Amino acid sequence: PRMPHLSVPKEVAVGTAMLGVAFAAGVLAGKRYPSFIFGTPSGMIRKNSPLRQYILDHSLREHPILKKLRLLTADHPHGRMMVSCEEAQLLANLAKLIKAKKVIEIGVFTGYNALSMALVLPDDGRVIACDINEDYAKIGRPLWKEAGVEHKIDLQIKPAIQTLDELLANGEAETFDFAFIDADKESYNEYYEKCFHLIKKGGIIAIDNVFWNGKVLKPRKDDLAAQSIHRLNEKLLRDARVNISMLPVGDGVTLAFKL
Repeated sequence: PRMPHLSVPKEVAVGTAMLGVAFAAGVLAGKRYPSFIFGTPSGMIRKNSPLRQYILDHSLREHPILKKLRLLTADHPHGRMMVSCEEAQLLANLAKLIKAKKVIEIGVFTGYNALSMALVLPDDGRVIACDINEDYAKIGRPLWKEAGVEHKIDLQIKPAIQTLDELLANGEAETFDFAFIDADKESYNEYYEKCFHLIKKGGIIAIDNVFWNGKVLKPRKDDLAAQSIHRLNEKLLRDARVNISMLPVGDGVTLAFKL
């Protein structure tokens, strides 16, 4: 079926076009230099490769307190759960591009991305940060305060579905500008649908770990996370309510632009 022709804000159209060009360039570069660009089973640049370090050296503009939290999190036994710094910067740049004021984050961990978002929001901005583990968030909370943005981050320690339902029940549908989904993978579709109703037209939903370390290529029957992500990836491809870009950043991130 033909996709409906719908108008989107100029900023979103420009942003989507820029991402499309960047991704196309990456694909072409990958065909020419496959061992460098697509050097892992999941299609990502190797985490510790000289090329990735070059990218960070020539693009990362990290707030000193963000860097402090990143290094602190890296020493944590579960530090690998943190969103990559280049991905967090991309999401913050997009939030700034669309002049976001209200953000939903599902999956906070130590709060690196919540801090990254809060830093680009206006002083009356709001990040609804959803997690079920307060111990991790306690690592980042003092640094939110040090950065002067603690008042922008509303940490909700309970199942994210409950928080999203409360926001909808309180009449906040279509009032949020940006959502970032990075929690339990089996619930990704439900998170996506609820965020879709909370995000306004022209807003962005970012879905993390869409590669799941390459396991989405052949999801095992006993890997419910890979199956769930793969089903959502297929659904997003056909979802006429959004424009999408799936990018090889971090463990893969899909950006869905609500039409």
